[in-house]
Amino acid sequence: MSTPLILVGAGGMGRAWLQTILDEPRAELAGVVDLDMEAARAALAEAGRPDVPVGADAVALAGQAGAEAVVNVTIPRAHHPVTTAALTAGLPVLGEKPVADTLPRALSLAAASEVTGQLFMVSQSRRYNQQLFTLRAQARGLGAPGALVTEFFKAPRFGGFRERMVHPLLVDMAIHPFDTARFLLDAEPVSVYCEEFNPPWSWYDGDAAASAIFQMEGGSRFVYTGSWCSPGQETSWNGSWRLSAEHGTVVWDGEEAPVADAPDRAPEAVSGTFGDADTDDGAVAPGEGIAGALVEFLDALEAGPGGTAPMGEVHQNVMSLAMVEAAVESASRGGRVRVDEVLDNAWRQALAIESRGDVRARLAAWPSVREALAPPARV
Repeated sequence: MSTPLILVGAGGMGRAWLQTILDEPRAELAGVVDLDMEAARAALAEAGRPDVPVGADAVALAGQAGAEAVVNVTIPRAHHPVTTAALTAGLPVLGEKPVADTLPRALSLAAASEVTGQLFMVSQSRRYNQQLFTLRAQARGLGAPGALVTEFFKAPRFGGFRERMVHPLLVDMAIHPFDTARFLLDAEPVSVYCEEFNPPWSWYDGDAAASAIFQMEGGSRFVYTGSWCSPGQETSWNGSWRLSAEHGTVVWDGEEAPVADAPDRAPEAVSGTFGDADTDDGAVAPGEGIAGALVEFLDALEAGPGGTAPMGEVHQNVMSLAMVEAAVESASRGGRVRVDEVLDNAWRQALAIESRGDVRARLAAWPSVREALAPPARV
């Protein structure tokens, strides 16, 4: 039985999601929403489905079409209003990253999910990569982690808004490796020291290069170095990774299979190769990219309350955005920044700007932001 979905957003990424929904047998495309309804109609015609209804309001179209959930692929500043409206209407939401355009609005969405009792999952699509899952399994076979290092060097000429941004690398791209680090280390950030700069040949207005050192829970370190104006010998879009741990090292170039070297461990202990029996152990990705995110969202909807929280459930995802904002704050301030300080400041701002009384009350009742962001048992 398929789940009828409303897709919100008919731009470039929206069209990728449209095709992904059409390709998934457990999903049914019930409607497409865009402020430009001609763009929605054009996207459907291109996909060979001009029969699918379109509209300008997700909740209204969901009611008309009998949809049971929303896929939100709008621009970041629209994530909060579109998702809040859907959750309030009793519709679970799968949204594109980032969870929101600011950390205070992200906290608002976490509280709104609690108040409404509806699932809100963020598609952190680069997690859905079988090589990354293998790398994580290999890392677990190496004992306690020490240092996780990633390098990201690309030279894309996007044109448009990215080249005008103040923090193009940190704000638009770094959330991917930051989120990956949390996934690989199974640990949350404690603090960060970050420096960013713009090489003299850069075609970006803002700082297109950065280095950051995160202290993670348990004492390990995550070190990120990247540049968006580094021609020649470019890394993959996933970057290149090296994890040094108690019993060895594993490296990954972001494209080929990761390689583990554990001198004092049997090869099978860190092989990272798994059969179907290991699926429940988290060693096998549910799918690739946004298709994997959609599969996990549908699994969570089928499991219902009490099921396992999917990767990207809003409480689990917010900390990746917090790492971005903490890194930007550190670079701007020129010193080490505690992540809890960033979270607490965002919480105070969220309380000040929240327009819904029930959501504000839920935010005010949180014992602390870090405690509140632990995944809720209900999902």
